[in-house]
Amino acid sequence: MSAQAENGHYAASGLRRACIIGAGSSGIAAAKALHERGIPFDCFEKSDRVGGNWVFGNKNGMSAAYRDLFINTSRPRMQYTDFPMPEAYPDFPHHTHIAAYFEKYVDHFGFREKLTFETGVKHASRGADGTWSVELDTGETRHYEALLVANGHHWNARWPEPAFPGSDSFAGVQLHAHSYRDNSIFAGKRAVILGMGNSAMDIAVESSYVAERTYLSARQGVWIIPKYIFGKPVDQMRNDPRVPFKVRQRLTQALIRSYAGPPERYGLPKPNHRFGEAHPTISGRILDRIQHGTIAPKPNIDSFDGSRVKFIDGSTVEADVVVYCTGYKITFPFFEEGLISAPDNRIELFRRVFHPDIPNVFFVGLLQPLGAIMPLAEAQGAWVGDYLLGDYALPETAHMRADIEADQRAMRTRYVASKRHTIQVDFDDYLHALAKERREGAARARAKGFLPPAQCRPSAVTTAS
Repeated sequence: MSAQAENGHYAASGLRRACIIGAGSSGIAAAKALHERGIPFDCFEKSDRVGGNWVFGNKNGMSAAYRDLFINTSRPRMQYTDFPMPEAYPDFPHHTHIAAYFEKYVDHFGFREKLTFETGVKHASRGADGTWSVELDTGETRHYEALLVANGHHWNARWPEPAFPGSDSFAGVQLHAHSYRDNSIFAGKRAVILGMGNSAMDIAVESSYVAERTYLSARQGVWIIPKYIFGKPVDQMRNDPRVPFKVRQRLTQALIRSYAGPPERYGLPKPNHRFGEAHPTISGRILDRIQHGTIAPKPNIDSFDGSRVKFIDGSTVEADVVVYCTGYKITFPFFEEGLISAPDNRIELFRRVFHPDIPNVFFVGLLQPLGAIMPLAEAQGAWVGDYLLGDYALPETAHMRADIEADQRAMRTRYVASKRHTIQVDFDDYLHALAKERREGAARARAKGFLPPAQCRPSAVTTAS
């Protein structure tokens, strides 16, 4: 907790209350940051428990977890910095371990009573005085001086656009990966899995153990990273952000090629980019299953004809089940589209958190790292907390806009053009840059006398209606 909070400076600043939307892994990290700084807040969660995407069968219907889901980042790289996961957990825990860990996190830091469960935010609008009016699905409306958005970005399924010709009359079952729960749907069936991301490869592997035949259809090539290299989890290998990216890129690509070989050796498409220019896929089993003939690589789908799936190379297969692992849309159903939206999955924020035009809305966990979001959301929550307290001051708006444009330009230069790469970050690089910005912002705050942001101070409105 900051010295200002301990000395009552926060109480003098008078911020009435903040609102957090969502109690998933990012929402609870933000909640903990506000709680330990003494900042009053409410956190609303549609489900009956914390954990969001990591709760299998989540009551809110938004979780993409499936029965045999294991994390693909190692335990030390996923855990919050001040609350280690139990040493008894395996290197790559099951989703039940992760969900239990989040429950313990909330209770350990003592803010469960500030979470309101089975209550969603129906609408959030901003008044002329900057105050947020938050309408709950209970019919109640509350008013807040600050709004933290942590509603996640793995819940609104994105289907192939446009739909494949003939898909509307396909004789089998079609589903998005978000609806997948376990491999019983593949038992004795012929399955086509479309995609080359983590979910696609996980689901293809699961299918391969029970299906009559499993086909993995690739829209484009990706680099596949094993979970272990030289006996250690791959994400625990040194990745110093002070070393130029191009140097790390060459070394990592050479290491992967020497360890597993190029993807095309396994019949998969050759990546049309160098490592780090698109989100790679982490899988410790996919290559083994392909080598054993239980998964057959195929190119992208071309069309459907009855029960047959045709691929762009002209080959066709009979199929009973098709699973689309085609990603998600970034959406905020509680905002008017003209206020805040993410067309084509693009939203321009300062360091992925601060909106340059709306100074009292903050986004936590709205990024896609190679690695886990949790430590990044933890750092973001602390950053927002410092800002609300007056311990951090933003740069001038012109500087923020220039920074956002530079970030967007760098994204376009580095990454393959895709709706998947609009919020991409490098785990270590992001944390390194964020720590630097927080130090610089603390210096600006000292120069301003540690004044909390004016737009987050109390207004004349009542707290509830």
